[in-house]
Amino acid sequence: MHNCVLVGDHRLLVSDSWNHCVRELDLKSMQVTTIAGTGSVGFTGDGGPATSAQFNFLMCVATNPSQTILHLTDLKNYRVRDMNLASGVVTTVAGNGKKGVPQNGRPASEASLVDPRAAASDASGNLYVLERNGHALRVVRPDGTIETVAGDGKKGFRDGAALQAQFGSPKHLCCDPTGTVFIADDENRAIRKYDPTSGQVTTVLGRGVGDLRIQLLHPHGVRWYAGRLYVVDTGNHRILRIQLTN
Repeated sequence: MHNCVLVGDHRLLVSDSWNHCVRELDLKSMQVTTIAGTGSVGFTGDGGPATSAQFNFLMCVATNPSQTILHLTDLKNYRVRDMNLASGVVTTVAGNGKKGVPQNGRPASEASLVDPRAAASDASGNLYVLERNGHALRVVRPDGTIETVAGDGKKGFRDGAALQAQFGSPKHLCCDPTGTVFIADDENRAIRKYDPTSGQVTTVLGRGVGDLRIQLLHPHGVRWYAGRLYVVDTGNHRILRIQLTN
């Protein structure tokens, strides 16, 4: 298991990474069912029911803002796939199964990916894909094309213009209602923010920014909820809730 997401008031969806599937825990009945994946490693099933599809290490799951689509980062298949939560059908939305830096402007499903670790979408239909060893943030636009929007591809730490910014093995991401993207920048021990309007990357927590009493150690998760940012600080065995100000 790498992460989970709550859908509605009683459906907890869990990425069961080593079993290559997604489980659903009904919080009312406490019954567990498999909603995506057969349990066998592979790549099959696009255009059909997710329960008949094969994956290769499902790293993270996340829903779109309306909770109609489940984004699946199919790490070792170098793909991001979407599951329609009403129909159960799965499709590939990014990645062609080959490892590499995607070319800007290409159809996302025909482009290579370095290693898609997490994906999150905003209310405008942009799907952001975070690449840990690519040290970069990509986006699949509503027209289906992909481009790199933050990170120069080199490991490091640098704020500023997004395409000149540097990340250190970023692990997870989320979007707030305005479309701002927050990134758990694992080895930089920081939470970073990408503003798509200004095209800037800034640090909002860690490395002497924000609450100076807080020092992060391997932040592995971020989630926006009800006007606050929640941070999973794995190395310090804690969850932080942060009220950010502009």
